[in-house]
This record gives sequence, C-alpha cells and structure tokens, in this order.
Amino acid sequence: QVQLVESGGGLVQAGDSLRLSCAVSGRSYLGFAVGWFRQAPRKEREFVAAITWSSGTTYYGDSMRGRFTVSRDNDKKYVYLQVDSLKPEDTAVYYCASAPPGVSLRRAGLYDYWGQGTQVTVSS
Repeated sequence: QVQLVESGGGLVQAGDSLRLSCAVSGRSYLGFAVGWFRQAPRKEREFVAAITWSSGTTYYGDSMRGRFTVSRDNDKKYVYLQVDSLKPEDTAVYYCASAPPGVSLRRAGLYDYWGQGTQVTVSS
C-alpha cells in the first residue's frame, strides 16, 4: 500500500518561508519520482516541482524556479518542498504525489498515488 502524507502547511505572512514535508511509504524505491502540485480555489492543479528518488534529479514548473526548492531524504523517506518569499498568490492546497518511472513529471494525470494535501495560506 503506497501512502503519501503531507505536512507543514499553515497560515503565514507574505515574505515568510515554509517547508512542506511528504512522507512516502510502500513504494518500490527504484525509478519512481515524487512531485509537488498545488491547487488554488477555482484554478487547475499546477505543477510545482518533482524529484526522482534514486538520482535526485529535480524539475520545476516554469514559474517556480527561484523560490521553490525540492529535496529528498532517502533514509527517512521524505520529500521536502521549501518555499521562500511567500506571496498571497501562493495560497493553495499543496499535494505530493508519486509517479512511476518514465512518465512526464509535469502532468498530474500520470501520477498514480496522491496525498491528501496540506493547506498553505499566505496573508498580505
């Protein structure tokens, strides 16, 4: 049973930083990747970043470079998303998800397991 559990969201002020965590269990730790997506009210789910579990190769959404950093801890089986200089437009539910090897990591529909999401609210 593959499970992903996010944590670390909350209410923060603009300019603050936040680190989201995703605990990964049950997945074969060869070749898969973990991605972060976010979804704001009345908007489509948006790709934020992804990291391959074995090599640590990272991928970012086009508008995500610079303030978002994805990393992993293989021993503890966590994937992290560091978000700096938060803006009100970063307000969304942030999800982590797991993808099998060889798929486009920017496409939410190709991920096969999802966490429940964690809410991030940024006040101005």
